[in-house]
Amino acid sequence: MVVAINLLVLLVLAFLYPHLMISPGPLVKGHEALATDCFACHAAWRGASTARCTECHTLADIGLKTTQGVPIPARSVKVSFHQQLVEQDCMACHSDHQGPRLTKRSRKPFSHALLQPTAQARCSSCHVAPQDSVHRLSTQECSQCHGDRAWLPASFDHRVLAAAELARCDSCHRAPTDRLHRQIQGSCQSCHQPSAWKPATFDHDKSFVLDADHQARCDTCHRNHDYSRYTCYGCHEHSEARVRAEHLEEGIRQFTDCVECHRDPRVEPREGGEGRGDRD
Repeated sequence: MVVAINLLVLLVLAFLYPHLMISPGPLVKGHEALATDCFACHAAWRGASTARCTECHTLADIGLKTTQGVPIPARSVKVSFHQQLVEQDCMACHSDHQGPRLTKRSRKPFSHALLQPTAQARCSSCHVAPQDSVHRLSTQECSQCHGDRAWLPASFDHRVLAAAELARCDSCHRAPTDRLHRQIQGSCQSCHQPSAWKPATFDHDKSFVLDADHQARCDTCHRNHDYSRYTCYGCHEHSEARVRAEHLEEGIRQFTDCVECHRDPRVEPREGGEGRGDRD
């Protein structure tokens, strides 16, 4: 009987003073005035309901006006997205009891799945794009690189850049300062792919082996930094007249493309005229 009476007393007290008996913690600052009126938001045995919330918070005004109809300064809150939700379920994100300071938050983690598909595709309707060199040049939505759970990690794809910027690698990347790259003038895409710096397509040995006697500056052979052309004239005995005379004497009439036969200066080309020599 004593136990039954105690339980009945506790049940009555829970209804008369729920803020003292069963409250999980103090309310957030915006709802402090309701601290002793639990039934303003909660229904007995059913908990809080969205219908109770929208009695005070008109959906069209959430994030834009207070419950008294006073406009909220734009700088004090993020852009309102409540009007773009797939359903009205305030408790999906909010639990206005602060709870134990170290164990519970008054706001649950937001899920982008609660947004309508059109709103999910327009990240800029809520998020302001960063103004760093990469984001400033992008013409695509955030979802091209970022997931909807966290900003990082991101999967950057150069294809999100405008065509004009895609050709200017140095607008984002600092050029290497090693001996080779210091000499190069032109687009990085000549050797590198947008997907990754390495592996690079540059392999000088495929065209001409740079042995110990040929460690010259690039512009020695590639005049005016035009790497689609080269010349062997101007070094040592390689004058055009002398090369012509020596090759005609051997019966070789095609000598404008030296590396056709002389790809590796350490190996003598095969005899026999205009063949590809050791390159075969």
